[in-house]
Order: sequence, then C-alpha cells, then structure tokens
Amino acid sequence: MDLAQEFAAQVTAAERELPGPELLPDRLARACAAVLPVDGVGLSAYFSADRRLPLGASDPVSATAERLQFTVGEGPCLSAHATGLPVLADEAELQARWPAYYDVLVAHTPVRAVISLPLHGGLEDVGALDLYLNAPGDIRGLGLADSLTVTAALSDAFAAAMAAEPHTEDGPAWLDAPGAGRRAQVWQAVGLVNVGLELTGPDALALLRAYAYGHDQDVDDVAEAVLERRLSLQELSVSTGSSA
Repeated sequence: MDLAQEFAAQVTAAERELPGPELLPDRLARACAAVLPVDGVGLSAYFSADRRLPLGASDPVSATAERLQFTVGEGPCLSAHATGLPVLADEAELQARWPAYYDVLVAHTPVRAVISLPLHGGLEDVGALDLYLNAPGDIRGLGLADSLTVTAALSDAFAAAMAAEPHTEDGPAWLDAPGAGRRAQVWQAVGLVNVGLELTGPDALALLRAYAYGHDQDVDDVAEAVLERRLSLQELSVSTGSSA
C-alpha cells in the first residue's frame, strides 16, 4: 500500500469516530497525522488576508496552535498562504521570524517546529495544511516529498467531497465544523466593535487581538466574551489603551 492509499484508508477509518460531512476536515487532518511522522495536523482556509478559518485539526493541541497563530496574526501558515510555497520552520526559525507566535506557542503547547503547505485543487490559493512537531531537531529530515504526497491526496479528497456535496444556500457542510463556528464569532465581534467604537474592520480585529495577547487568551475566546457581554467594549478599549 503506497502512502496515498494508506492516507485514504485512514480517512475511512476515522469516519467511525468522526461521522458526518461537517467533520470531514477533522478526518483528513487525523489521517495526515496517522501516516506522517508528525505530532499533529491542522487544516485551514483563507477568505481574505485576515480571514483565516480553521477547518479541522487532528487533536486539541493542533487546534490550539492554530488559534494562537491567528491571535498574534503571524506565523508559518500565514507565510505559506502569502507566498504559495511550503514553509519549514524549526524552533530557531520560529523564534527568529515570528517571535510573538513563538512566545505563545511554547507557553501553551509542546510544539517546537511547524511545516506549512499550501493545498491544491478546489482549495488552491485558499487552503493550507500545518504539520506540527514537538521534538526539536532538523525538520527537513521529515521528508518533504512524503508531506507533499499526502497534501496532494488530501486536496484531491477535499475536492471530491465538495463536488459530491449538494449545493445549498448555507454553503458547504464543513463550514459547520466546530472550529469554523467559533471563528465566525470573531467576525461578529469585529462588527460589534466596529460600530460601538467607530473603528474600521482591521482596527477592530487588531483591538481584539491586542486584548487577547495582553491577557494570555486566544482571540476566539475574547470574541465570545464580547458577544456574550462578559467583556464590555469600554473594558476592551481601556485595557488596550485605545483612544476610541
């Protein structure tokens, strides 16, 4: 059985624990983690420069690593999306190129290296795959060829699923994934801050990010607190030093 066939078998096996079309990204991420020598996998999509949507993760640590990257607004996956090229970052490179992300990553997760790969097919220029490794060392020994083989298989599986899914006004089923739903609250909170503090959308997102970073939280949790009125706009503004 070659690597692509092994990946397909792992996707099928994951259906027992993760059934339903909305959990397809989680199944794909888990299958990647099963066939590659990595500690975790995350799958995400971009709908604009700032609008990163987590689609699925192989485990809670990988989901946390994604949220932290989005919170600080920097990291290897954002670079991979911007350039369209694979990004390989060991611990030294993470610290040198993305110090804010490195600081929160090592504080909250065991992850010490990241490989970020753009997807192909239906998610070309939109989707990205993050491979997380805990042990320090030379990540180039992982085997980029194998990683690209699995990325291609994942892209094909995603494209086939999208083609087979009935088109509805609500969009594809994977938009109902738990991670995507939580991230959607960020855009709702951005709108609330935009109106309440008379800020532009980018400035409203920057304010949420600044509060999250300053209070050792992720921006998804801060957005939820704003929407549930547990965090007022005044508290948000004052705590980050905004003059709005």
